[in-house]
Order: sequence, then C-alpha cells, then structure tokens
Amino acid sequence: MEVIWIVLGIIFLALGFLRIIDKRHRSPTPAFVGRLLDSSIRRWTQPPHKIIERSGIEQGMTVLDLGCGSGAFTTLLARVVGEQGKVYAVDIQPGMLRQLECKLAKTENLDIRNVELKQASAYELPFEDDSLDLVYMVAALQEISDRGKALREARRVLKPGGILAVTEFLPDTDYPLRSTTIKLCQEEGFVLDGNLGNFWNYTVRFKKPLPVTAN
Repeated sequence: MEVIWIVLGIIFLALGFLRIIDKRHRSPTPAFVGRLLDSSIRRWTQPPHKIIERSGIEQGMTVLDLGCGSGAFTTLLARVVGEQGKVYAVDIQPGMLRQLECKLAKTENLDIRNVELKQASAYELPFEDDSLDLVYMVAALQEISDRGKALREARRVLKPGGILAVTEFLPDTDYPLRSTTIKLCQEEGFVLDGNLGNFWNYTVRFKKPLPVTAN
C-alpha cells in the first residue's frame, strides 16, 4: 500500500509540474501525460463507475465526454449508455484522441461501436442546439481559460432538462472548491440538481432549465 501512495505522489507531482508549465505557456497538457491519466492508479483513486453513477448517466443517453483526454472514462461510459446510446469523445488535442483510438482498437474494446471521436474546442462544439442528453467533464472545466464561454456552449448543445456533470479531484492542481464550481455553473444559467461525493473527490450535477411557457 505504501508503494502505491509513493507512486501516486510522484505521478501527481509530475502532473503538477506540467500544469505549471502549461499555464505559463497557455498550452494544453502534453498528450504523453495521457498514459498517466488512464492508468490503473488513476482508476483506483477515482473509480470511473462511481463518477458515472453520480453523473446520472443512464442507458440510451447521448453523452458528450468533454475533455476526454486519452479516454480514462470513455469505454465505461459507452458500455453504460449501451447500444441505443451514443458517446461523443471530444478533446482539443489530436495526440490524446489517437491514444483513445488505440484503446478502442484493443481486443477487449472491439465490441464498443457507439463512440465517436471529435477534435474540437470547448468554445465551438460541433453539435446542433438542444441535441445532447448529458455533458460530462472530469477534471476538465478548470483547464479551460474562458470557463464561462465553455459552459454557455455546453448549455447550447444540451436538450432542455439535459444534465451537466462536473467532477473534480483534489490532487489535481487545478482543483476548485465545490462552492466555486456551483457558483460558476449557476452564473451561466444551470440549475443545481445533485451534489455528491466528498471534499477530495466530488461530482456536482446541474440541469439546463426547461423553457418557460406562456399561460
């Protein structure tokens, strides 16, 4: 157990150092970090099934995995939504998407046919208005420079009543307090729908308001 924590500490120190460099140069996290983000240690500290359950993801949904990286959660997402559902894995970095493509090509994932990879900015999502059931972000929102703009774009593509699920994890150097995440999303018109997890690893769920109908 001690060895695991030592390795975990080294990983997060390395990630922290890379994040500092990224912020100074205004560039995305290097794609080679994807191997760490999709490691067994990451899944041990941040169990994907627990985050997916907290996010409200269900069978048949059309889900946007925004800032999917190398796909630490994407394959399980695809299995949860099932054959009648769809997962759009979106990242701004081609290198991250190539790693996810390789992951999907592995023997154990060949049965997954409901994932579509798209390279895009969070500011210009390649989806129609009111077209998605759920936007899912894990340790991704705080990496975006203009978070308000990204949230407005997420709201645009969500169906009325659709869900925005934001998960944050304390060892991440960009970690915000839960109250910060709630305030940020509410300022962009989202309505709080669920508040789960603990101080170290939480998921906050919001809904896009239904349109107001005239009497």
